[in-house]
Amino acid sequence: MEPERVPVLVVGGGYAGLSAAALLAWREIPVMLVERHPGTSVQPKAYGVGPRAVELLRPVPGLEEALTDIWAGTGDDMRIAIAKNLADPEPHMIMTSQDEDLAFLRDVTPAVGIGAPQAEVERVLRRFAEELGADLRFSTELVALDQDDDGVTARLRADDKDHLVRADYVVAADGYRSPLRRSLGVPTSGKGELGRMCSIMFDADLGDLIHEHEVTLWYLQNEVFTGVIVTGTGVGAHVLGVNLAEGQTEADFTDERCAELVRVAADRPDLDVRILDRTTFAMAHVLADTYRAGRVFFAGDAAHTMPPTGGQGGSTALQDGCDLAWRLWLVLTGQAGPDFLDTYDAERRPIGAMTADAQLANLGVRMPPEARVGYPEPLEDPVSALIGHRYHSTAILEEPGDDGSILENARVPVGRPGSRAPHVVLDWEGRRVSTIDLFGSGFVLMADKQGGQPWMDAGRLVKERLGVQLTRLLVGEELMDVEGCWLEKYGVSGGGAVLVRPDGYVAWRSRDAVADPVATLEDALRRVLSR
Repeated sequence: MEPERVPVLVVGGGYAGLSAAALLAWREIPVMLVERHPGTSVQPKAYGVGPRAVELLRPVPGLEEALTDIWAGTGDDMRIAIAKNLADPEPHMIMTSQDEDLAFLRDVTPAVGIGAPQAEVERVLRRFAEELGADLRFSTELVALDQDDDGVTARLRADDKDHLVRADYVVAADGYRSPLRRSLGVPTSGKGELGRMCSIMFDADLGDLIHEHEVTLWYLQNEVFTGVIVTGTGVGAHVLGVNLAEGQTEADFTDERCAELVRVAADRPDLDVRILDRTTFAMAHVLADTYRAGRVFFAGDAAHTMPPTGGQGGSTALQDGCDLAWRLWLVLTGQAGPDFLDTYDAERRPIGAMTADAQLANLGVRMPPEARVGYPEPLEDPVSALIGHRYHSTAILEEPGDDGSILENARVPVGRPGSRAPHVVLDWEGRRVSTIDLFGSGFVLMADKQGGQPWMDAGRLVKERLGVQLTRLLVGEELMDVEGCWLEKYGVSGGGAVLVRPDGYVAWRSRDAVADPVATLEDALRRVLSR
């Protein structure tokens, strides 16, 4: 049986898999995605997409707008609190979307977080992936995989029939239990399974308990159960998550019992409740000890499963998928060497572990003190963790004295290699744009009109010599620095230059002019691309 051939096979149709498929298809890399379920998620699951994930998705034309439309149809505010029930007169407020701690995000990114449930976001990602040409196959299961020096052979099963697919690389986005991770013998660490939760999707009139056009996410602690309720998710229903007590199973959650629990959560004994769906899942803290096994790369829950407390699991999975897409594109098109793919593990695994530990710490805060033993402490600056990640790998040419930190103060970006390129407002032929709008397709070389032309000339020569997609931008010519701060924010002089990767991270910079910009830039790009 002659196998089908495809450059990239994605296993799993959740956030990580769909984002990888959509971004690969947008980059014109043929990609096949297989998912054992018949479609995308029915349950809302994770809620919200952070601004960093939106930055990575927004280069795809129309995608950010489609996601924003979901939020516009759901609400314009969000409250997160701890309470006994929805009628609690004194809830302990954790956060609102108007929180002053989050206000700085408007100054550091043009992207806005999307308040939408995973089920809706997945539908949008699926639509865009298919329209861009990705081959998505639902009700299709991976049953075996073998890899060699030249590629991967996968045995797929659909409608009780098997067939083979030959791929150059595989994205393993197959969830918390990740059969691929287990079959390849990848070890894991972390606290393991923390408990199980029954997620109950229901319809009920909660109009006297919640505000119109507002999403309410409340952690509930009462004498009947502990859990979480999310209202106004825009999917025509609300969701109640109930932590399973010791000895409880999914069979204990009949429609009648689920309706009773909803009434307890609402503190409305006579509430008319209609149960729409329910499922049981594990809450866990499990970290893959490597994100790469040969030609297989782990993403999303297969790489880092985390408790939902903090709401960053979904955004982290989306970032994984987007991140793998541009790295695989560079290697498959010959712009980067094969060793470049090692940078995925080097850069993303520390971020995945930090995020999972932070969410575990958030869970601990909501537990009795005696139950928190062995739990990490919360992050000192959790807001910077939304958009202030730093990377360290061979794809980042660090400067002398770099402290090796994986977080920076996102309120005061400094443009050093390994950091996200700062947001600066520019005028482009009468239209206001952000520097963030300039990144996403290939590499970008930026310099200032006052002294930067030698870098632009060097960029043209090096681009042709290496066959690399490189856009050269001279600030002060077509692009005008509206606020006069780009040099300061990027940490260069008028004669310096900055090289930004497709993911919007600074790969290298020269603070000042150099004697031979061609040799300097070529050396930098070769090192970044493992060539």
